[in-house]
Amino acid sequence: MTDTHARVRELNLYRQYFDLVAAGAKTIEVRVKYPHLADLAAGDIIRFRIKGTDETCEVMVKKVTEYPDFEALLDGEGPANINPTTTRDQQLTNIRAIYPPEKEALGALAIEISQAPSSDGRTSDY
Repeated sequence: MTDTHARVRELNLYRQYFDLVAAGAKTIEVRVKYPHLADLAAGDIIRFRIKGTDETCEVMVKKVTEYPDFEALLDGEGPANINPTTTRDQQLTNIRAIYPPEKEALGALAIEISQAPSSDGRTSDY
């Protein structure tokens, strides 16, 4: 028997990125390949939370792609999908400010997301 319920992961997100996700403008979330994300897969739900608040938004994982580093990820996924408001070089600087070199060395995950359907099957409006 298989479980038909999607797994829900809770992840923190900075306000500027949360707003882009909630608006549907950010379709790729960047994360380090931490062990707790190793089994993240299409169909999972991510509940993003702004740290220290009750604000959340849920997205569905469409695809997870591994890259050796953030430069390869930006080149492979396209910077506009990650943050349509800044340049590739600025994004690389911003990502590396969050994740130091020893974290980047673990590998990078490009998590393709879409707004999660609500319980009635419709896409949520944020």
